[in-house]
Order: sequence, then structure tokens, then C-alpha cells
Amino acid sequence: MTVQPRPRIIVVGNEKGGSGKSTTAMHILIALLTEGGRVAAIDLDGKQRTLTRYLENRQTFIDKHALKLAMPVHRVIVESDLPLKAEAAAEEAARFASVVAELSGQHDFILVDCPGSDTNLARVGHSHADLLVTPVNDSFIDVDLLASVDPDTLKVIRPSRYAVMVWEQRKQRLARDRQSVDWVVIRNRLSHLDARNKRNVGHVLEALEKRIGFRFLPGLSERVIFRELFLSGLTLMDLDRTSLSGGVAGLNMAQAAARQEVRALLRGLNLITDD
Repeated sequence: MTVQPRPRIIVVGNEKGGSGKSTTAMHILIALLTEGGRVAAIDLDGKQRTLTRYLENRQTFIDKHALKLAMPVHRVIVESDLPLKAEAAAEEAARFASVVAELSGQHDFILVDCPGSDTNLARVGHSHADLLVTPVNDSFIDVDLLASVDPDTLKVIRPSRYAVMVWEQRKQRLARDRQSVDWVVIRNRLSHLDARNKRNVGHVLEALEKRIGFRFLPGLSERVIFRELFLSGLTLMDLDRTSLSGGVAGLNMAQAAARQEVRALLRGLNLITDD
């Protein structure tokens, strides 16, 4: 377990829904707790609240089945309702700073789940990231949030709006704290079958890696179990502690393989170093 002298702020964000952002956030969160880390969660999506609902489902499941499963300290920050844009932005930044200050003394990690849209709160979260994790699906629809790509040559034409926003917030972080942001793009919902589209997406992401300035890692494969776990608030890290692993001791082969993907992701993110 990596122990930091100050909490490491992990931000999970992009500007597109459906990429597995909250599933990724939840698995990072619970995996770090399982490793013994002191982890808090902040949900910046006051409307959708997917991570919040995931955690509420988890607490309900724990209470119903009298289980002892790790739960993080959790906060929700909602958008300001002040009418003036500048005042609202200042209030949101102050709310974020206040919650981070509250959580910092008791935690090794603070995980921030951003809304799937370009909001001021999302920008505030991005500007405080030590580690920014951006999940994308294995699709050029998702790649488009990073860069415009020539359809004939697959050459990168220009960075897209989200990449520009991240660049702006990284500059803010450097100017404010003299700290850099480790930006990692992870490729979620990968098919187990080889296909030309899969190879082409991979080539484009590799080309973007140096040009835009992120690290590129494989994320979580397309598995039905990820959709099933939400209602119980569980993750793959919990299954051998519950009766949901197929009714047998330990995990079945598919679940074990999926959990290894999660651990490989955490190693790639430099959040754990051991097996």
C-alpha cells in the first residue's frame, strides 16, 4: 500500500456518460479500502449521483445481510444556486476546498467522481487532481472527446474540448501548487475478440498519448457482472466475502480473471505495488 504524507486526490472524469466512469471509481475506491487504505469519496454530480447511489446500495446490502464490508466516508458537493456566474464559481470552489480540508487529516486517498459534463465543479475537481483517470469505451465516439481524427488516415487533427479543458486545469494546478497531474486514459469495455475497430482505436490512443500528454492503460473488459453488481453496491473485490460468487468458496474463473484486471489497473495507476 502506498502511503502519502498528504492525501492523494484521485479524480475520475470525462465529459461523456456510459464509459463506466462510476463503476471504475467504485472499484478503485473499494480496492484501496480492501488494501487497507483510508479512503474518502466525493461525488461532484449533485444531479445524477451515480456513485452516491452505488454507495447507498452497498450500505443497504450490508445492513440487510449483516456483512462486514468496507465503506468509505462519503460527501456530495452540489452546484451553487447563486445567480451570478462568478459568485457561484467561487462558492463551489470554496465548498470543494472545505470538504477536502475536512477529509485530509484522516485519509490517505480522496477519490472524486465528476459529472459526465463540463461544469464548473468538474473543472474544480480536475484542477486538484494528483491522478486523473479518464475511462473511454473502445469506440471512436469516445475517442472524439480527446481529439478529432481524420476518418481516412486516422491521423489526429486537433485535441478536442475535453483534452483542452484538462490541459487548462493542469496548468492551473501547476501555477497554484507547483504540482503536476498524472493523467491516465483507460480503455473500458474491451471486447475479448480481435477486430479492426479495436486495433484502430488502440493505434489512435497510442498516437494521442504523447501528443496530448496522458498515459494509456487497458481498463475493464465488457462483462455482465459489472452491471449486476450495482444494485447490491458490490464490487469484484467483495465477491469472495459474500454469497454472490456462484455459491462456492472463493471466486469462479471469470470473476477471478475480472478481479485480476482490476488489480492490474491499480498497479498501472501506481496505487498498489504488490500482488
